Amino acid sequence: MNILFIGDIFASSGRRMVEEHLQRIIGEEKIGLAIANAENSAGGFGVTPNVAQELFGMGLEVLTTGNHVWDKREVYDFLPREPRLLRPANYAESLPGSGLWVGKARNGVACAVINLQGRVHMATIEDPFRKADELLQQIPSEVKSASWIFTLKRPVKRSPWGVPRRTRLGGHRNAHSHPTADTRVLPGGTAYQTDCGMTGPYESVIGVERQTVIHRFLTQLPVRFEAAKGWVELHAVIIDVDEESGRARGIRPLVER
Repeated sequence: MNILFIGDIFASSGRRMVEEHLQRIIGEEKIGLAIANAENSAGGFGVTPNVAQELFGMGLEVLTTGNHVWDKREVYDFLPREPRLLRPANYAESLPGSGLWVGKARNGVACAVINLQGRVHMATIEDPFRKADELLQQIPSEVKSASWIFTLKRPVKRSPWGVPRRTRLGGHRNAHSHPTADTRVLPGGTAYQTDCGMTGPYESVIGVERQTVIHRFLTQLPVRFEAAKGWVELHAVIIDVDEESGRARGIRPLVER
């Protein structure tokens, strides 16, 4: 089975790329489960109920997020009602929504997605590694393929990629990580990619107009960030999973322009 993970969908231009390419990718690559990070899909900051529904309508099964999930208050009431839209599980339990989705791929294979956020140079929330251990105990035994979607805003000190019988997918492009070309399958059967990339405008600073960011950097004055214009790319990874063992057999980047 092939799993698709699309990096950070940024604003309307990123959504258009998903709309233009997703169904073709699903067909050509025989995708069983399509996941995307959507925390910046609404104007470049946050996600709204309407935008989430739009992305689900394009064919995405699960949407993950990070700290920007809280940028649009209208999503707060929506999160508990839409289990396919995840927020990082290691935020406080009292907050709306969940960081764990359990369901089935298009071919009927049981799957799970765990959404976690790193803490290095970020808000002090729960330890993502202990939270991962806790959530893995909640996943039904028939689920052999579990994607761990880490929204890491800084590299973490240690890695949990040692648990057997799971397919782990780690990382996506975000505001604070350094781009890396380390796509690989680790010895335990983990498909790993530190930086999946962004789906949005690349003539930019993380999707934002360059001159606006430069002005803020030089002056430290508050400015209004706006999504950049220019060429747009879709960045993703495709993971080949052994359905019997749950281990990854391969992972490769995908770029659409």
